[in-house]
Amino acid sequence: MTAPGAPVVVSVVVADGVVGSFGLGVTSEVFGYDRTAMGLPLFDFALVAEVPGEVRSDTGVRLLVDHGLERLAVSDIVLITAWESFDRAPSAALIAGIRDAHARGAIVVSQCTGAFVVASAGLLDGCRATTHWRYAGELAARFPAVTVDPAVLYVDCGRLITGAGTAAGVDTLLHLVRREWGPAAANALAREMVVPPHRDGGQAQYIDTPVARCEDDLLGVVLEWARAHLSEEISVELLARRALMSPRSFARRFKATTGTTPHAWLLGQRLAAAEALLEGSDAPVEEIARLVGFGTAAGLREQFTRRRGVSPRAYRQTFRAGARPGGSVGTAPVQLHRHWPGAGGVGSDEAGVQAGLGQPA
Repeated sequence: MTAPGAPVVVSVVVADGVVGSFGLGVTSEVFGYDRTAMGLPLFDFALVAEVPGEVRSDTGVRLLVDHGLERLAVSDIVLITAWESFDRAPSAALIAGIRDAHARGAIVVSQCTGAFVVASAGLLDGCRATTHWRYAGELAARFPAVTVDPAVLYVDCGRLITGAGTAAGVDTLLHLVRREWGPAAANALAREMVVPPHRDGGQAQYIDTPVARCEDDLLGVVLEWARAHLSEEISVELLARRALMSPRSFARRFKATTGTTPHAWLLGQRLAAAEALLEGSDAPVEEIARLVGFGTAAGLREQFTRRRGVSPRAYRQTFRAGARPGGSVGTAPVQLHRHWPGAGGVGSDEAGVQAGLGQPA
């Protein structure tokens, strides 16, 4: 993406009164700090506006922008957060800047309704894309050449990545980090942000499950032991003995501390370990199943397919081939904003909206 050793130039497009505050915060958190200790490169992070100077976010927060659109010509990553006013079309200069940056090789990432800006530039024609589910129908109506999927957290089309609404910006950027700089860096960043880099849904995101922190010292020691002995048979009774508790007390304390059950937690750790081995080794599936505690290849295949939506072999081939599928978070209806032409052509029943952001593994 950039010359070895040179900073990765990251630019966030802002416009007065329409830039999304939450998305701006997320992009600043990911790219605005020195994360080199986590295995990430040095980022040259800045805001870009058509006219440098003071601009306001959608919530009225005042921002001082030092750079004009000319910075897009040297940017490796161009980010567009939520574009909060549909009555305000992106300018011809902004559209040209985004197009030129993409043509030059930059990665263009949108969050939430920022997809409308990217679509206005014609970059999403013929591509699959997403946005906030509430405005997915509107995006589809205004840009019929775009295949809009309202039920995913993000869609990766190589150098074009579109994210869904609000918190999905976190998922989108963690996916980008993992894709470009590896799962270890993404997991380290997720821990720093105190968020999971994986949210399960109808189709699993292709991001490693992080190692959860545990504030309970005694329980934390037991969990570390379990992670180091995944190949062994581990029961609740065994974990309870190591924690000096009865099985019933251990299960209650475990749920209160981690938010899930010992069985679900252990299954998640084994799947995460299997993913790491599938990505980073040539070990046969049978050997990986033994190493992570599933015992047999059939056992690993059953659980992996059920939880991740693909077989272990297909998962490995996906990463070896460099494919980057997006992940689903459940079925959501397409709703069209009533003030836009063609609103009657897309269903707007919100009753079927699911909050399905995933259950414990």
